[in-house]
Amino acid sequence: MMEKIRKNTAGIDIGAKEFFVGLEGQKVKRFFTFTEDIAGLIAYLSSHKVESVAMEATGVYWYILYDMLQAAGFDVWLVDGRSTKQVPGRKTDVKDCQWIQQLHSYGLLSRCFIPEDAIQELRTFQRLREDHIRSAAMHINHMQKALTQMNIRLKEVISQVHGSSGMKIIHAILSGERDPEELAALCHISILKTKKEEVVKSLKGHYTANHLFALEQAVECYDFYQDKIIACDKKIQESLQRLNKDKEVDQNKKTRRKPIRHHKPDIKHLDQYLMGIFEEKDATVLPGISDYNWLQLLSEVGADLSKWKTEKHFTSWLGLAPKQHNSGKKNRNYKSKGTPKAGLIFKQAAAGLLNSKKIALGVFGRKIRAKKGGAVAIKAVARKLAVLYYKLQTKGLKYVEKGIQEYEEKLVEQKQRNILKIARKLGYELSEKQLVT
Repeated sequence: MMEKIRKNTAGIDIGAKEFFVGLEGQKVKRFFTFTEDIAGLIAYLSSHKVESVAMEATGVYWYILYDMLQAAGFDVWLVDGRSTKQVPGRKTDVKDCQWIQQLHSYGLLSRCFIPEDAIQELRTFQRLREDHIRSAAMHINHMQKALTQMNIRLKEVISQVHGSSGMKIIHAILSGERDPEELAALCHISILKTKKEEVVKSLKGHYTANHLFALEQAVECYDFYQDKIIACDKKIQESLQRLNKDKEVDQNKKTRRKPIRHHKPDIKHLDQYLMGIFEEKDATVLPGISDYNWLQLLSEVGADLSKWKTEKHFTSWLGLAPKQHNSGKKNRNYKSKGTPKAGLIFKQAAAGLLNSKKIALGVFGRKIRAKKGGAVAIKAVARKLAVLYYKLQTKGLKYVEKGIQEYEEKLVEQKQRNILKIARKLGYELSEKQLVT
């Protein structure tokens, strides 16, 4: 018989319009999602001496209820909806809250990770920034489409239409300039030195009023989102200052940092803020990690990684650990049901390492890619990167990149040991000198 380890528990099924509350030995009661009804829900739980509450993480509907229950002094458990699945064909809101309460009372549920308030604030600003970047990218496509429809082939000649040179040309076109030579002269000198003739050719277009209007609309929308990104950067900087607990930032200090190639935030002394928050444990020593994706990781997992007992717990939560889905002698394929945003950040960093010619993790990734494909290789490299990040922040690991040559030498040594082991099993005697070519 299973033994209950928690008494006075409640299960709540969360919806857009109503909350369903299940208590042991009581009929399910429903409350609307208005603030005064939530106050009534809290009073109802208090009247029945409830101590611990479990509820599913449904969209964003749980936010306000979670905050108000915590403020009222309840032990609140936010749980993954996949761990509370009902029996097929018997799923209703009433049965869900009763099932959640029962599982919680027997200790069969695990908490979701919820960062502290200051990190949640930073996460809000950072995710808003990324949303604006995606929206701006959509309007870059609109600009390229309008230019192509007028046969202005600028995107085939320069790397970024939305770069400094590209935007100068586009603004000049919208101001009425049509001379290809004059437009090309707006490009950076590095472009003019190598491909001036190609730029001039690409700017000989067939201008039409409707496509110029579409280009103008796209540029205005793009500029609008650039302003919003700058506003988010200011809020992120304010959050970083609060997280630093009034530590002074040296305005004159200059350090060499990895370049941030895309979407660099307009935050002065970003590296000093991050080093202060993480107590001088510099994550940018790891391959693929710059100040920007370090900031992204801070907004998703916080600065205290000791909440995960080991690196295995951490990589499992990130969705980067290998999955087991065996039944008897069959090893079935397992399709992942989503990866947390922090796991995607590590994957993005890992994708850039696969083509590296100097980093050992790149060789490791290419070796796996040759056998199992790119997706598996990126996940494997991301997992190794996450383990290094965890050890650096929790144990003060000092990472030193030893390069491809040493990694390949270790692979050769490993293969030699395997050959010796196989030879012994087959009854042959081989010495290490015989393996040397």
